[in-house]
Amino acid sequence: MREFVFALEYEPGTNPVADVLAEYPDTSVRSLSCHVTSDSLWRVDHATGSPEALEALERAYENADYCADCLVKDDCGADCETQVLDRSNGTLVVYTYWDRTEVCTSVPHVALEHLGEGLLFETYREGRRYRWRIVLASDAPVHDFFDALGDEVGECTGIEVLRLTELDPDRTTVDPGEALPAEQRAALEAAVDHGYYETPRRIELSDLADRLEVPRSTLSYRLRRAEATLATAFVDANEPIEALAANL
Repeated sequence: MREFVFALEYEPGTNPVADVLAEYPDTSVRSLSCHVTSDSLWRVDHATGSPEALEALERAYENADYCADCLVKDDCGADCETQVLDRSNGTLVVYTYWDRTEVCTSVPHVALEHLGEGLLFETYREGRRYRWRIVLASDAPVHDFFDALGDEVGECTGIEVLRLTELDPDRTTVDPGEALPAEQRAALEAAVDHGYYETPRRIELSDLADRLEVPRSTLSYRLRRAEATLATAFVDANEPIEALAANL
């Protein structure tokens, strides 16, 4: 089994819950359970914060245009049910359920489609950052899932890999190069070859994008994702940077 940890970062105005959490930095939300089928999604979330923050968070959950975890930016037409299970000093527990329409999708649904059944989900939200931890089979196609997720979240939601580890006492960390999809590896290698990381730089990002015949924003996104993956692997593994570079 593996655990795959990644984070979404919402731009202002794109997610009501993220907007509330950004307004109240001492507030956080963690999942108590999260389940998905091809037709529906349901989950229970536990939030902590000030009474004012929790009131604002409850209103965000009850927003008619908001279905928890739905990645569709426009009205998806889903039938969403929200119920407060507990409301006390400093605590809010919310149950959410929605039936999927033809246009609905979510992180768990993309995972179900690309990684198969039997997945375990764990989430934590603070500010505009939404961290996901998925426990999955060791041979599950993580790259396919992450690429598909990147296509679904769109440009208004940042996404980065935090960790990909084997749940095996004899092997604690996956080769960092293994966590890089082909287009990220190609972007990183081109950046190194053309002197993008040299000081001073031999090439600017726009010129490198022209050489690779990709939009500048796409190249920037791929490099940031690759850099985040390698940096996290470096810190987690406590290995010298030369050893990581040798794996590319």
